[in-house]
Amino acid sequence: MSLVSHATSERRGENHWLLRFELHLPYAYEALWHALTTPDGLRGWLAAADVLERHLGGAVTLRWLNTATVATGHVTAWDVERVAEYTLSGQGRIRFHLEAVGTDSTVLRFLNERGGTEEDRLDCLAGWHEHFELLEAALAGRPADWSSWTDTRRARLRESYGSFGSARKAS
Repeated sequence: MSLVSHATSERRGENHWLLRFELHLPYAYEALWHALTTPDGLRGWLAAADVLERHLGGAVTLRWLNTATVATGHVTAWDVERVAEYTLSGQGRIRFHLEAVGTDSTVLRFLNERGGTEEDRLDCLAGWHEHFELLEAALAGRPADWSSWTDTRRARLRESYGSFGSARKAS
């Protein structure tokens, strides 16, 4: 069973959203930090980091291997082993906040502040949900095989968010 549950979202003005996920993962924060902040780690579940300058103000270029989307931007928050935030063209602000729970468990709080229509919101919720399932698999030693990726899971998730979303969305 997946450790990823449905996200919440709230409207932040016309065509502007804040998406939130909170995951409780049975992995030490060091493993998550690596997965969220290194080219090798990111490739296993999210995107190829063609450029990743790991410091505040550093340049970032991520290339999604499942959709060929390329986003450039900067590191807009960096607190080693605790917070990594990237602000990217077309993706908005994505923030990962880690909180260790004991020595072998971590809470990951994720925010994505972005523009877009209601349809974009549903697409992004489904996309992040799927990527967090891929993160869970990568942490378990099964990184994504991008050559065999299909959009079947994402389509099911989008449908679920479409029917589930109105109850979880704050106006």
